[in-house]
Amino acid sequence: MAINAKQVKELREKTGAGMMDCKKALTEADGDFEKAIEILRKKGASVAAKRAERTANEGIVLTKILDDNNKGIILEVNCETDFVAKSDDFINFANTVMDVVIKESPASVDDLLKLNANGNTIADELSNITGKIGEKIEISRFKIETAQNGLITDYVHHGSKLGVLIRTDNVSDDGKTELAELSKDIAMQVAAMNPRFLKREEVSQEVLDKEIEIYKEIARKEGKPEQILEKIASGKLSKFYDENCLIEQAFVKDNSKKVKDLVKEHNDKYSSNAEIKLFYRFHLSDENK
Repeated sequence: MAINAKQVKELREKTGAGMMDCKKALTEADGDFEKAIEILRKKGASVAAKRAERTANEGIVLTKILDDNNKGIILEVNCETDFVAKSDDFINFANTVMDVVIKESPASVDDLLKLNANGNTIADELSNITGKIGEKIEISRFKIETAQNGLITDYVHHGSKLGVLIRTDNVSDDGKTELAELSKDIAMQVAAMNPRFLKREEVSQEVLDKEIEIYKEIARKEGKPEQILEKIASGKLSKFYDENCLIEQAFVKDNSKKVKDLVKEHNDKYSSNAEIKLFYRFHLSDENK
């Protein structure tokens, strides 16, 4: 049967699918509206498969703090373009994913995809929105953290392309409000300064060996004697720690102090043993996912 423009427009408004896809679905369904919707939903899976090799470097980072700041979640959901990242459909999907993570606490993205939302699995919802929007959509990663008698702090940079979650343990009740403010500043520091590690003890020997070789090669090209290259390189590791380890970094709001100095001052003031245990920094399309 002949399909008219009004039918195509109505199906497009209901499903969000492209005009040509709607026309083809209605033609295949012989004008049966519900059957056409079913065809488009099924097509969503094939669209997702076709787009699997495309790059999804845009999207949003979401955070959620729960249980009186003792639990926190950070989530990254990706798409191909910034335009889609700002769309209601994409944002609603990302919020649905966050709701399921909050409720079910899955161990991995694979486990998350098997869970239910709105009567479908997250995997089905992912296929549906991929078909509707026409871009590759991807749940890239998430982390769930619970503090031990402590504090979870978040920070999402304007535009939701960069988010941070910090866990601090052993927080005293007396100093919790003040530490929350300090932790927010430190979360912003993580966003701005992009530390690779929390503290120097976390830096692997492999990373250190690589840095030493770089420093030695620089000194060699500067004409330094071979027998002192090792000593020169080892001396430069202090700067590496200052730049790449969060607690060794100069505090962005007062570079006369390091982050670890601020934590120590807090602990001295409240006779506590608060300690930053870890941080997550999610930046869209970060290669270190």
